[in-house]
Amino acid sequence: MIELLLSLAIVTQDQIPLRAAPTETAARHATLSQGDNLEVRGVKGDYLQVYDHRRERAGYIRTTQAGQYALTPEEAPRLKAVVDYLKNQPGSEAVGIAHAAAFLKAAPAESIDAGMFEALGKMVDRLAWRASRLDGTTNEKAAKTVAEHLEVAATYGVTVYSVERNDKMTLCYEGDAWRRVLALPSSPEQKARAVLSLTRHDCVKSTLMPGERLESDLWRAEILERALNAGAKEGSLPEHLKNRLKIRVAGVWAGIAHQFARRPKSDPAAVLKAGQRAEAELAGVDKKTLVDGDLIAWNEAAIRVGASRWAAEPQTVASSAQGRPGIQLAAGEVGQTCVQIVEGAKNPSAKPAPSTFSHCTYGQVWPSSLSVSPDGKAMTLAVQALESWREMWVFRLEESGWRVEVVPPSVENPELGYVEFAGWVPGNKQLLAAREIVMDGRSKTSFELWDRNTLKVEKHADKPGNLTAFYRWQDPLWKGGSLAVR
Repeated sequence: MIELLLSLAIVTQDQIPLRAAPTETAARHATLSQGDNLEVRGVKGDYLQVYDHRRERAGYIRTTQAGQYALTPEEAPRLKAVVDYLKNQPGSEAVGIAHAAAFLKAAPAESIDAGMFEALGKMVDRLAWRASRLDGTTNEKAAKTVAEHLEVAATYGVTVYSVERNDKMTLCYEGDAWRRVLALPSSPEQKARAVLSLTRHDCVKSTLMPGERLESDLWRAEILERALNAGAKEGSLPEHLKNRLKIRVAGVWAGIAHQFARRPKSDPAAVLKAGQRAEAELAGVDKKTLVDGDLIAWNEAAIRVGASRWAAEPQTVASSAQGRPGIQLAAGEVGQTCVQIVEGAKNPSAKPAPSTFSHCTYGQVWPSSLSVSPDGKAMTLAVQALESWREMWVFRLEESGWRVEVVPPSVENPELGYVEFAGWVPGNKQLLAAREIVMDGRSKTSFELWDRNTLKVEKHADKPGNLTAFYRWQDPLWKGGSLAVR
């Protein structure tokens, strides 16, 4: 639309009436929003005679309600100055996007650099962020205004899509401006900000098929690595941006590890490499240099890596031993893995008893996580249902035989989390567990003492040292590998 206009007026306010005549009492043809562009056809006193191509309406607005521009190279510096001011003004994203679009039309090609696309990307991201956090039922007026701003932005070719997870709707920018920042000559800081916007976890489309999701995550990991390498090469990337890139790439590789493991013919070496890469990137973050707000992202990344932490360990199936049970894995229905319990032989010369218990899942079973209690009547196993969600299976031998309880990280539908075995308490009546979850943007870590028969939490603390049983009986292997005690 803007390409058709030679003399342009950009509306700078919301709820502006487009009147039938140049008077305050004239009939209202339409209500304009900030960022609307109008063709200027004349001036009558304090009014501009305009035509709105989007609504196909002609009329008049006050000269003080819009900025006038000629789409010529001489006007480009003026448009750029407005964009430079508005790019950091919350609530003015629509009018800023309009000025950026006008600049890109008016300016000579050689004067268009990555800075203008960075400003455009920032404004669209902020507009989508505002829209994602407004509840139309409690703030109807504000929600309506933001919806109008999104509609205006769409007229300039800005694409915003929605992602729904856990009953929450997030609006995300498609990212064309940020991709142009990466394509044009740009500084390491500009590249870092661009890839951080393009690789957000909450903006990965939930409709992607498994193969498409893996391809998307590998692309995210690649551009994150490029940004880190560019910063390392020039040595000018601020520490806080380095940390943010490492935090993001750790979470991405944790997801890739899980997806590698879930493939029909998974490569154990690729799974191991991806899991170890996730842990290495997280370990490379200097927690002492994290700025405000990044600590939350760091904790979330640690939980993502923690959910896939068994990918960083070689996977071996624990076979039964004399007097002690083990497991074996078998294929179930398409996409399922069945865990079968194999009883240990009573004497060394006898063969293990055949499996009499089987439980199947569509999740990823990590056989190396199996832990058998000292009395051989209980076992725990890590099963990762989603890339950021790991459950714990607790097997118990009762009079009627083996049974299994699936323990989720939380029953309150958190955004991500995991729960894991942390130790057996002498006496065969209790066990230790640790869990981490993220809910409503906040992370929570809990170290717990469970009743082994009922799996009820008897005691819990936010630090392992604050729980006597945990301090005394935590499993050394768990302590050495868990991210809960990072």
